[in-house]
Amino acid sequence: MKTKKKIALIFGITGQDGSYLSEFLLNKNYIVHGVIRRSSSFNTSRINHLYQDPHTKSRKFILHYGDITDAISVSSLIKKIQPQEIYNLAAQSHVAVSFEVPEYTANVDAIGALRILEAIRFHKLEKKTKFYQAGTSEMFGKVVETPQNEKTPFYPRSPYGVAKVYAHWVTINYREAYNLFACNGILFNHESERRGGTFVTKKIVSALCRIKVGKKKKLYLGNLYSKRDWGSAKDFVEAMWKMLQKKKPDDYVIATGKQFTVKQFVNFVLKRLKMNFKWRGKGLNEKCYHKGKSIVEIDKAYFRPLEVNTLLGDSSKAKRQLNWKIKTNIHQLIDEMVNKEMAHLRDD
Repeated sequence: MKTKKKIALIFGITGQDGSYLSEFLLNKNYIVHGVIRRSSSFNTSRINHLYQDPHTKSRKFILHYGDITDAISVSSLIKKIQPQEIYNLAAQSHVAVSFEVPEYTANVDAIGALRILEAIRFHKLEKKTKFYQAGTSEMFGKVVETPQNEKTPFYPRSPYGVAKVYAHWVTINYREAYNLFACNGILFNHESERRGGTFVTKKIVSALCRIKVGKKKKLYLGNLYSKRDWGSAKDFVEAMWKMLQKKKPDDYVIATGKQFTVKQFVNFVLKRLKMNFKWRGKGLNEKCYHKGKSIVEIDKAYFRPLEVNTLLGDSSKAKRQLNWKIKTNIHQLIDEMVNKEMAHLRDD
């Protein structure tokens, strides 16, 4: 007798995490449904290699048009697909941009989670459908203790962080009020070669690789001394899945437990590229030099209205209860990102 394949529905499938989670679930023999927004230009570059033509029989990867800001489309898709697992990775996830579009950020990041939870409840799927909500270390913001774990109070410092706190607590509320299997993953920074170009790690790798080959002259950054806990997106999506395989729903911090400054990240990339460098100056005048020319400078425009100076996660609960492990350290992560960027530059 054949075992029936599990069905997963991913909101935010075109993002970095959505693409890696799709690959992971397909390797687990899932049928994966994903929600994409209609656009006049292609926005599916991260999942194009997974695409299956609608005429293909027994498809395992199926895309639907929809939008997390549209309650009717969210509800209709959940009713139609009846998934065993829903992963909400949809978000306006750029912290600095959230200050520019706070209402949109709240609509997507906060109310988006509520729309999914309410659809699960409305269609009476409480006993069938498990829900994963993508939380963030930005919810800790102005940290009240270090490292941060599941019991650390939140103190968000951006509209993005505030919206994610709402999504976190409404997930717990629906879990307790309606007995939904709903989990929060409080994920610290996680990167990959598929990271969007405006995020600091990708921005650093891309710019320094281009400087290395003579296609760019300078990289501008904001706060060099922000400390972050950087992991690999591929490692982190496995943790998402593991949360939904437990008998009881719970919330988990996912992090590496190691912390580096933005400046250290820059140094690691420069060393990986075998570029000799030296830092000079202080404050806004601090610059990094290579072959006598400044290649990294500070621009006040990249400082946030409220800074989050330090984030460091304690994922001992996830390691203990989920048997989750870090497989990729920061140097391996940078190797992967640099290799991909250099290959892209060679192809160009």
